[in-house]
Amino acid sequence: MMSLALRTPEAFDPAPPNPAPEAPRLLVAEPCLGLEEKAALAEVIDGGWITMGERVRAFERAFADAHETEDAVAVSSCTAGLHLIMHALGLGPGDEVLVPSLTFVATANCVLYVGATPVFVDIASSDLPLMSLEDAEAKCTARTRAVILVHFAGYLVDPEPWRAFAAKHGLVLIEDAAHAAGLPGAGTLGAAAAFSFYGNKNMTTAEGGMVVARDPALREAVRQARGHGLTTGTFQRLNSRTPTYDVTMLGFNYRMDEMRAAVGLVQLSHLPEWNETRRALTRLYRSLLRAECPEVSLPFEDGRPSVHHIMPVLLPASADRQAVIDALAERGIQTTIHYPPAHRLSFYRAHQSGITLPATEAFAARELTLPLHPRMNQHDVRRVVTALREALVA
Repeated sequence: MMSLALRTPEAFDPAPPNPAPEAPRLLVAEPCLGLEEKAALAEVIDGGWITMGERVRAFERAFADAHETEDAVAVSSCTAGLHLIMHALGLGPGDEVLVPSLTFVATANCVLYVGATPVFVDIASSDLPLMSLEDAEAKCTARTRAVILVHFAGYLVDPEPWRAFAAKHGLVLIEDAAHAAGLPGAGTLGAAAAFSFYGNKNMTTAEGGMVVARDPALREAVRQARGHGLTTGTFQRLNSRTPTYDVTMLGFNYRMDEMRAAVGLVQLSHLPEWNETRRALTRLYRSLLRAECPEVSLPFEDGRPSVHHIMPVLLPASADRQAVIDALAERGIQTTIHYPPAHRLSFYRAHQSGITLPATEAFAARELTLPLHPRMNQHDVRRVVTALREALVA
């Protein structure tokens, strides 16, 4: 999956209507990595300093500038970022945090890391698979302290209704922005947000993440806690020639290294172009699917702000999803599912039995994620839609 061969996106180049028999396998996600990343890595290796240093700091500042925030904190993963945010906010035992079930399990797991309780909330509808404000209202209690909003598939959660909800109940808003790198408005809805640079994201450092926070004190608490709670880092002690440090808080080993930061700086420079390619490919997908697969439903209305991280569709209720997955796989097209509802996973069923989220469960039963990434072109999208149409009539 982590191929180093760089292919320039050709989303709108003319292409034959049918794929050649030797067409390469289409993956759901594929990183864009090439000579620039190789050169950036070589420069770090040649420089000899590979742990958290100048490149990490440069990456933090560049990411903050790109997202119109004052500063950012690079971490080892989005999961680490969410954990650090909740730790810095003082969430803990006895507290409840509202989370969507239609998300990767890490969103809920991070609540458990600080000893709090995740309370699963339904989505608004299959057309709008984002957390339901109505269900959140119904599940808010005297113990509720925070809400984690997920920009599912790269689509922005509506800010104002959630800000009003948080103000009404005295809650903290946290954004799980794993799908939302480069999305205008992401990272500004509430107290803090965590972004992901995992290998399938819109930009990648293989593993890694970033935290943004409005309050400088919260941001600096996250910064210190990512490195064991030390008052100074290794690079700072090297430059100051002062080998001593103190530990003033409980901390973790959630740092980012120089190699990942170097790759991140390159990736960030291409993110606007890649996100625009994703937007164009999604627009073509939606047009072709409406014309050729009208029985397939398309979540989200046209025009909702998005960086189009994934391409989710809903198969007809009568379709055998596994048969469709198998048919596309035989044509060299990978698909996947986003997501198995977190509340239905064995771990959470054992700890929180009896939860029913009708809209989430209905969406998850029919959802299929189609390939979408900047290495694709117009021909690839047509190939997927044709294969899906034929699979549904088989």
